[in-house]
Amino acid sequence: METARTLVLVAATVTCGLSAGLFYAYACSVMPALAGVEDRTFIEVMQRINVAILNGWFALGFVGALLTTAAAVALHLPSDGHHALPATLAALALYVAAIGVTRSVNIPLNDELEKAGSPQRIADPVALRGRFEARWVRFNVLRALLCTAALGCLAWALVLNGQS
Repeated sequence: METARTLVLVAATVTCGLSAGLFYAYACSVMPALAGVEDRTFIEVMQRINVAILNGWFALGFVGALLTTAAAVALHLPSDGHHALPATLAALALYVAAIGVTRSVNIPLNDELEKAGSPQRIADPVALRGRFEARWVRFNVLRALLCTAALGCLAWALVLNGQS
């Protein structure tokens, strides 16, 4: 049982780290780079990113972090696994919050960009970008912080798991 707990905690930590890193990379490189481009270019690039990101590698981190962290919680529920349970539960709660932000804010904003159609045909790209960019960036930073906090909790859970 101890080996399974450790392996699942490692998998949760790695996959959560992938998600934290993705959102962090957007916050410190992708979005600042796009901040300086013309409105239609910004919209086109974001539309392309929103299509390209839906792939197995993204799912491995994004969905994998949820599944492996939930599995880690389940494996630490037995009476002999309680040392790491609070940190693992905290990680799961933080990661679920990040998914909630993604589903309630970032995805609807992405969908709005997609529904706008071809950037060359958008009547007012300045207004569309204005409704999208600042809010998307703010909530992406929140996702990065939530995932990073979850990653920290999982790292702590690994330490605690190793001490039991």
